[in-house]
Amino acid sequence: MKTLVSRREILKGGLAVGAGLTIGFALPIRALAQTPGVFAPNQWLRIDRDGVVTITNSVPEMGQGSLTTTPMIIADELDAKLENVKVEQALANPTLYKNPVTGTQSYGGSRGVRDHLEMWRKAAASAREMLKQAAANEWGVPVESVQTEEGAVVHRPTGRRLQYGQLVDKAQALPVPQNPKLKTPDQFRYIGKAVKRRDTPDKVTGRSIYGVDVQVPGMLVGSIERCPVFGGKVQSFDATAAKQIKGVKDVVQVSNGVAVVADNFWTALQGRRALKVTWDEGPTAQVSSATITREYETSSKQPGQIAKNEGDAEKVLAAGGKVLEAVYQVPFLEHACMEPMNATAQVSREACVIWAPTQNPGGTQATAARLTGLPPEKVIVNTTMLGGGFGRRGEIDFIVDAVETSKAVGAPVKVMWTREDDITHGFYRPATYNVFRAALDTNGMPSAWFTRIVGPGILIQKGRAQAGTIDPAAVEAVRNMPYDIPNLRIEWNNKDLGIPLGFWRSVGPSQNGFIIESFIDELAHAAGKDPFEYRRALLGKSPRHKAILELVANRANWGAPLPAGRARGIAVVFSYGSYAATVAEVSVAPAGAVKVHRLVCGIDAGLAVNPDAVKAQMEGGAVYALTAAFYGNITIDRGRVQQSNFHDYQMLRINEMPVVDVHILDSGEAPGGLGEPGVPTVAPAVCNAIFAATGRRVRKLPIDRSELKRA
Repeated sequence: MKTLVSRREILKGGLAVGAGLTIGFALPIRALAQTPGVFAPNQWLRIDRDGVVTITNSVPEMGQGSLTTTPMIIADELDAKLENVKVEQALANPTLYKNPVTGTQSYGGSRGVRDHLEMWRKAAASAREMLKQAAANEWGVPVESVQTEEGAVVHRPTGRRLQYGQLVDKAQALPVPQNPKLKTPDQFRYIGKAVKRRDTPDKVTGRSIYGVDVQVPGMLVGSIERCPVFGGKVQSFDATAAKQIKGVKDVVQVSNGVAVVADNFWTALQGRRALKVTWDEGPTAQVSSATITREYETSSKQPGQIAKNEGDAEKVLAAGGKVLEAVYQVPFLEHACMEPMNATAQVSREACVIWAPTQNPGGTQATAARLTGLPPEKVIVNTTMLGGGFGRRGEIDFIVDAVETSKAVGAPVKVMWTREDDITHGFYRPATYNVFRAALDTNGMPSAWFTRIVGPGILIQKGRAQAGTIDPAAVEAVRNMPYDIPNLRIEWNNKDLGIPLGFWRSVGPSQNGFIIESFIDELAHAAGKDPFEYRRALLGKSPRHKAILELVANRANWGAPLPAGRARGIAVVFSYGSYAATVAEVSVAPAGAVKVHRLVCGIDAGLAVNPDAVKAQMEGGAVYALTAAFYGNITIDRGRVQQSNFHDYQMLRINEMPVVDVHILDSGEAPGGLGEPGVPTVAPAVCNAIFAATGRRVRKLPIDRSELKRA
């Protein structure tokens, strides 16, 4: 079979480029070391004789700003001019470009900066020290007498100066220091400063290349008809009518359904509509939302696995006194990325080339190798820009679509999903049913707390946690809640009815932050105490929770009078290595319409590399969280998702967006995550404000405005 993409084209990067990216082969260190005029002390950076620094960015750009923060970190430690730093997106090569913490080339969990910061700094510091040594050798002076500044090495006593580009050959011959001395924060020129996003101009002008934009010579476009029921399979199909449509090139069965391949997307869709498919719907066809709720409620009355047990909560609760009870429910949610799932693959006997907006380049390579029988090094994965990730693009189902279809038809194929495909065939945030009981002492403080969570476990379903054990994601932000309560019992009942689960932005804390921060608010009200002060009094053993809570309360002028009809709510949650808190200012109209006027958000993420990006992530998290709080609800009928597009799976509109006031607490601690910690505190802060305004407690999401109507 002829290879349709030449090696020269791939090396040139002419077929797959992102904003500011050049896609090319990742050359091994030894090969770079033998390249004249290139100084490459490691796989992360190289410098040419013109002094241009080229760094390899392994973290896919999905809106979080990796194309800006990565060069900031390396330029700072290298003492290079930021404007002289170019970025290449890493190809899939888990040996060279693996995450140093997870050991995989896959990105989720807000791991971009927090997992790579030290490694990138060391890579750049090693290069800096080698350049200093090369200059010192050239001048015949002690290395202690030279220093670096903005792309040059300077000998202070004499003022002699050599640009980095002049030193590449000599530096390349030196040994690489394994433990170079890193800069102290007072020496940073970029880290901690607001830097404009590099990807913004190309996004604004439309030059950025996303997966949907990829064009390959001879490329066809595929669309897949999928079983409407989760887990269903093709029993038989008739493609006669589909093949009669002009432009339809082929119809093939693949793992996820029946693929119609055509000259263009519209024709492929017409072919899909003409297919006649008989499905084996499987056992999930018996599952509906009403069934799930009944099963959850029944399970909530049964003892669960003990996730945490301190003191004797059951004894204290049984003793009587003031005991509060509540049930909180959250629904299944879909990621709803603005760019629907897609991938382009070109499979030949010699190689497989993939262009995809993926969070999982390593998994993409491994999957394609398995499907094609090729060794991994023959699978080239070009990561394009991602039109939203949120965890959804860590899955590999859309990669399987493209590889299998291309292999079947013997041509490069871009497989495109519709919005309806996305909504109805996703991987969903778990729906859960949560039972609470708490006893208050004579001072109104909780003397005992009991929570039983009922719902499925993502990690167990995906085979990343053992069946029969407690799924860590299911109890995250509950098992490790910060409040100092002497008697505490947390239980979990695994109830999985076959709905495919996914890592939705902030995962466990996205719903568990809501239930914990809502119930603690109930306790404060029952005790007749201020919700902020109540939390504050219980955070004596959690100083970083307390500090970020105090920061947002102060910046929101907690306790000060508000305009008539407005009320405040507050929440604080730890997730992904960061501490976040939010104060919401809300009003509720007599007809039940809720208006969020202002969110005051705070985050302690340790070290904030680019404060501008931190604020953007918190603002984006607020949009995502408000969308879920007001509209997010995936319901199931006979194994089928009932929602299909943005008319019935709504997004927050621009006129609904509140002012978001973001404050960063620089604690000097190790860096935490940024993409996800902005989500968990928003829904509880808003719902607690709704209670403060109306006296009505929201215990089930999304918010039902009809229940907030006042006569």
